[in-house]
Amino acid sequence: MHYQRSPKPWHWPGQARLALSIVVNVEEGAEANIVDGDKYPEPVDEMGIALKQSIRNHGNESNYRYGLTRGAPRVMRLLEEHGIPATFTACALALERAPELAREIVRQGHEVTSHGWRWQHQFRMNEDEERAYIRKAVASIEATTGRKPCGWLSRYLLTDHTRRLLAEEGFLYHMDDYGDDEPRWEDPAGHPIVVLPYQVDNNDMKMWAEPSYTPDQWLKYAIDNLEWSLAEGEHEVNMMSLGLHLRIIGRPGRIWALQKFLAHAAQRAREGGVWIATREQIARHYAAQVPWKG
Repeated sequence: MHYQRSPKPWHWPGQARLALSIVVNVEEGAEANIVDGDKYPEPVDEMGIALKQSIRNHGNESNYRYGLTRGAPRVMRLLEEHGIPATFTACALALERAPELAREIVRQGHEVTSHGWRWQHQFRMNEDEERAYIRKAVASIEATTGRKPCGWLSRYLLTDHTRRLLAEEGFLYHMDDYGDDEPRWEDPAGHPIVVLPYQVDNNDMKMWAEPSYTPDQWLKYAIDNLEWSLAEGEHEVNMMSLGLHLRIIGRPGRIWALQKFLAHAAQRAREGGVWIATREQIARHYAAQVPWKG
């Protein structure tokens, strides 16, 4: 805990005062569906409807599909327009079922990291099941993109074994942490891994979970977060993440807010205060600046 201001122990590249990562979650096509063996269909978050029946919800499937047909092109165009590298936390099955999106992510040079095999909770898995689940996701993403993922983000709930299993499987970083604004090392059972915290308060999911939360409010919150963190970065090592979903931010009534945030962030980057980077770039820079010492 930093109660007093003191010289920063290490710095971001170019003496930037803030590291910003744009995180795009790709879950569409990997959500709960009785066709894929699930007991119930995925809830319709934006409308607050949860069907506790073993029935196929064709309407909600199309709601998710919108993220791929219209949301993804809008998001991808904005990232390329502003020259911003992003990290795509992708469910492996979702990318398998959206090969055109996978190719575009690779073409633009973004990072693909793992959001699990499917968009499902892993907290019910025993250790062997979870290890197999992790390996299945890695193999799938490597086959789809040509490269193994080096980071992991669970669907919020995880197990006591998750971080150790990821470290044993050779992952560079783990995102399931909300307790800080800078990276740190952890050493579960003798296998060091970078813990790269993730900010859920900036997530566009808030506009689905609470429809009265408007794009204007989301944009103001995100810019306020960036500006405060940037100013504080004079004496603190700060990192910010912005969590996005294709089916949420990719709507016509919301995409404009992302455009304005990216334009603002890109301007701050041109001024030299913000380093916009992938999660992998951030983790590798941290590991180089603060080597693991055991």
